Amino acid sequence: MSSHLTPRPTGRASRLGLSAPLEPADSGNAWSALAAMMVGFFMILVDATIVAVANPSLMDQLGASYDAVIWVTSAYLLAYAVPLLVAGRLGDRFGPKNTYLIGLTVFTAASLWCGLSDTIGMLIGARVLQGVGASLLTPQTLSTITRIFPADRRGVAMGVWGATAGVATLVGPLAGGFLVDGLGWQWIFFVNVPVGVLGVALAARLVPEMPTRKQPFDLPGVLLSGIGMFMIVYALQEGQSSGWAPWVWGTIAGGIGLMAAFLIWQSVNPNEPLIPLEIFRDRDFYLSNLGVATIGFVVTGMMVPIMFYAQAVCGLSPTRSGLLMAPMAIVSGVLAPFVGKIVDRSHPRPVVGFGFSVLASSMTWLSIEMTPTTPIWRIAVPLTVTGVGMAFIWSPLAATATRNLAIDRAGAGSGVYNATRQVGSVLGSAGIAAFMTWRIGAVMPPAADEATRTSGGVMQLPGFLHAPFAAAMSQAMLLPAFVALIGVVLALFLVGFERDPREPDDPDRNAALAVDYGGDETFVDDDDDYLEYTVSWDEPDPGPAPPGDTDPPTDPIPTRGTSSHWQHEQPGETEEDEPWRTILDQLLEDAPAIPSTSDKPEPIGFAHNGFHVDGEQRFRPTGRRPLAEPRSPFAEAYDLPTEHHYRPARHHRSDEAHESRQFWFQAHGRHARDDDPDDRPRHGRHSLPWSD
Repeated sequence: MSSHLTPRPTGRASRLGLSAPLEPADSGNAWSALAAMMVGFFMILVDATIVAVANPSLMDQLGASYDAVIWVTSAYLLAYAVPLLVAGRLGDRFGPKNTYLIGLTVFTAASLWCGLSDTIGMLIGARVLQGVGASLLTPQTLSTITRIFPADRRGVAMGVWGATAGVATLVGPLAGGFLVDGLGWQWIFFVNVPVGVLGVALAARLVPEMPTRKQPFDLPGVLLSGIGMFMIVYALQEGQSSGWAPWVWGTIAGGIGLMAAFLIWQSVNPNEPLIPLEIFRDRDFYLSNLGVATIGFVVTGMMVPIMFYAQAVCGLSPTRSGLLMAPMAIVSGVLAPFVGKIVDRSHPRPVVGFGFSVLASSMTWLSIEMTPTTPIWRIAVPLTVTGVGMAFIWSPLAATATRNLAIDRAGAGSGVYNATRQVGSVLGSAGIAAFMTWRIGAVMPPAADEATRTSGGVMQLPGFLHAPFAAAMSQAMLLPAFVALIGVVLALFLVGFERDPREPDDPDRNAALAVDYGGDETFVDDDDDYLEYTVSWDEPDPGPAPPGDTDPPTDPIPTRGTSSHWQHEQPGETEEDEPWRTILDQLLEDAPAIPSTSDKPEPIGFAHNGFHVDGEQRFRPTGRRPLAEPRSPFAEAYDLPTEHHYRPARHHRSDEAHESRQFWFQAHGRHARDDDPDDRPRHGRHSLPWSD
């Protein structure tokens, strides 16, 4: 007997069509590649918030207005967000490693241009180029993690990615304070040059080459999404300074219309769309995207009023203003590994909900404490609490969003996730600018309001204006606090480990669970990833099949060398028959043996006893039994037996209509013992038909 073992992936990975990661056994290479890519990822996220510390210095030294300085941050975030969707597809087409290296090189060169700029317009243009480079490399980080890490270590890697994003966002103001105070605002950009060169060298050596896939680019989708997003953000940015003129509202409406056209185009595009809308059928994916947009809005929105309050009201230098963020960054970085372990073992709903609740509470606390007479330590305490909330948001959201992401959609999913994060940051920057301008105009005298919008106005506030300016910044902090509450609501609807066991992209996932009788096997759905081996062997040629119970009774025909019952005396025999018996026995002995009527062995099926263990469709049914007609009124009246036991059909399938029914499955695949802990959703005997 020869045996053959055929491995088949089972569990969640096989259900969602995940292929094996690249080089999963070489964990050292995988972690080295991740560390190399985190260098560039950390640097581009630091640049998203580092300019907030330098805003007052930029206004003084470049003679820029308040609105122009805000565009130094908004231009970077806008150029970062718009190309992210196509950048994910570029990684699939040319390889994540190559796209990452190109993006990091562009970002490093643009950083040098930023440091050499001597006008606010040139600086904004250089920041746009910086954003383009950052958008090229960011999606490749998540895509690479999905490709090179196996499932049992992918959650930890996602935790490192999320912790890097959170810590980098908070370290930006701290590093910016030291550089602006000691060397000047130019060095917040010059410092990127050596770090970028080091990141390119590490990535070129440590990041492995990955397979590429040729596919057409959705150019109409790129244009629709890019122009639509630009129109919305630009209108939000300029609305307050323009008095919300009719053209502002028209621009916003046009941007929303273009984004709606973009979504329609993605749904009808016959070729490869820029965003496969099927990935949004996974509730955790789209809720995590909304959540990361929310945290991006909150982080970007909170930095601007805090920095202006610390320097203009409290009189802190840029360095000391950045030190206010140190407790927040330290706490977030220390807690990130522990939060990652919690996410691997528990449902994401309470983890993410707790993080956003703490964040909203700390923002409100900061708003209350921001007065001209508040000591600095009372500002540092709520900022430390903010770091706790951040730790419970970044890593859990990244792990939840990518848990069910298929390999062939890693680039697109990563692009969508990072794009929504940056869209949130762009909206946070534009929204807080408009909100601050509104509150400054409401609480400060007209002359002072004009002074804060001109060069050097914020840095030279007289003492009698500290109270109204602090009140404006305090009220501005309520905007990110309110937005954080949206994250709490989103967390309540996360599915987590109790999701529908069917594939998220399955269009019939909301229909009743049906059995696919065309398949060869079924497999058990659980939370583990493992290999199932199908064992087969070569059977020897079987002998003659024994007669079945339903065969007509016949006398066996003896073969050569055997004695026959004909030799024994039968009732009613006479001595005259004996010569004929002797002749017949001789003829039978000379006759050849009669071969078996069938060369095929009788198949052995499963023993179907109707026991409820198969109620969750764990095993493949081997047949059907007829669905009998209901008993007639006459038979009911006299309690007459029927040919079949009548049981009504409960599946409402077309093949059950007065013909047949499944003989041991219950309706909708529900188990008879729903109260058994082993039979709860996603545990025990829940199964689906195997699909090759």
